[in-house]
Amino acid sequence: MALTGRAGLLAALGIAVVLFAPRPGAALAGVCLLLAAGILVDLAFAGAVRPLRFHRSGDTLIRLGQRATVELVVENPGGRRVRGLLRDAWPPSAGATPRTAAIDVPAGERRRIVVTLAPTRRGDRSSAAVTVRSVGPLGLAARQGSHQAPWTVRVLPPFLSRKHLPSRLARLRELDGRHPALVRGQGTEFDSLREYVVGDDVRSIDWRATARRNDVVVRTWRPERDRRVLIVLDTGRTSAGRVGEAPTPMAGAAPTGGGLLAGPDALPTPGWPRLDWSMDAALLLAALAARAGDRVDFLAHDRAVRAWVSGASRTELLSSLVSAMAPIEAELVEADAQGMVAAVLSRAKRRCLVVLLTDLNAAALDEGLMPVLPQLSSRHLVLVAGVSDPRVAAMAGRRGTAEELYDAAAAEQAQLGRRRITARLRRHGVEVVDAPPDDIAPALADAYLALKAAGRL
Repeated sequence: MALTGRAGLLAALGIAVVLFAPRPGAALAGVCLLLAAGILVDLAFAGAVRPLRFHRSGDTLIRLGQRATVELVVENPGGRRVRGLLRDAWPPSAGATPRTAAIDVPAGERRRIVVTLAPTRRGDRSSAAVTVRSVGPLGLAARQGSHQAPWTVRVLPPFLSRKHLPSRLARLRELDGRHPALVRGQGTEFDSLREYVVGDDVRSIDWRATARRNDVVVRTWRPERDRRVLIVLDTGRTSAGRVGEAPTPMAGAAPTGGGLLAGPDALPTPGWPRLDWSMDAALLLAALAARAGDRVDFLAHDRAVRAWVSGASRTELLSSLVSAMAPIEAELVEADAQGMVAAVLSRAKRRCLVVLLTDLNAAALDEGLMPVLPQLSSRHLVLVAGVSDPRVAAMAGRRGTAEELYDAAAAEQAQLGRRRITARLRRHGVEVVDAPPDDIAPALADAYLALKAAGRL
């Protein structure tokens, strides 16, 4: 049961009557009886809410920054009209509108309510409950009840760095064109045979083919394409910090049906967690490596494996990655570097490129990754990528007041720590990419192309 504002107004008027009545006691009893009678009449003739049935339909997959449409159908199998308010409860981060809606469902009929979701975070956004308040004919009281009408919308990473993919693919094609079939060395595979010409390396002569043809024949080589790239995402506490500024929504961006490869729209939030920027960079790298013919696997880890994607085909890779990334949240615990390295070594038996997306925090890496890094770098080519905070760089340049001077000193110390840990990683033969949020994805893609160009991958 719920009382309406009309009941409160009627009670206030009753108080005025009692104050001016010659017999206040009798007047108070009369007002209370009248109010109680009206409430009982409303409860008796209001439509029942328990028999109501609810059905949902609509979008189940959208990218962060897009809008989802979910339809809620209210069916009234009872014998009385249900007239009042309906509240469809969603988490605040789902951005559901409208939050409440007026309903008027005659007996035996249905009504449809459309709810629009504008999520501000990745992950699964599920409806909590549907609460209906059925008001009586006098409008003094209402029957109220809650029902479960489960529905989940999965919010996928937006892949904003996709705009950099065409230019990197063009560079990849140029790279393939600059590698003639004469290349030898690590990371190459046999291509074909041809006649020997002056200047060819004598070590490439195929003596068996030469004997069969009565002419000197050499083997030709091409860069190996079926290499393996393992992307490792650190989901520990350092990935939870918000850095940078989220882009503004694109003008005229229309809601979509929730396709996995829909165009990127913007986030309305003031900034992304470092984890989201790392995911965006991982998607660009995965798309580029897949186009290059490499096999891409994905591992998310903090103190346990949070996600694992392996063996996805080129056409299904991005869909598999965004689906695996969507529910991942940063865990507010220190990442277990030893467990992470063990998980990588158990899954990658052959030499491959291991791309670790983490924060280049000197204290965290000194205690976590650095002691176990030799185990990983001795068997694999390792690339560590970290998202720097542009606010730290801006703070380091301020010298106006005493407070800004202290802030600048702290920022300089933080930057010095990142430079020191970067130098230590490189001394271990590890490639390092340290870039601000807007540049981390293209910088990581460029580092991958540089490894390709150098024949190291």
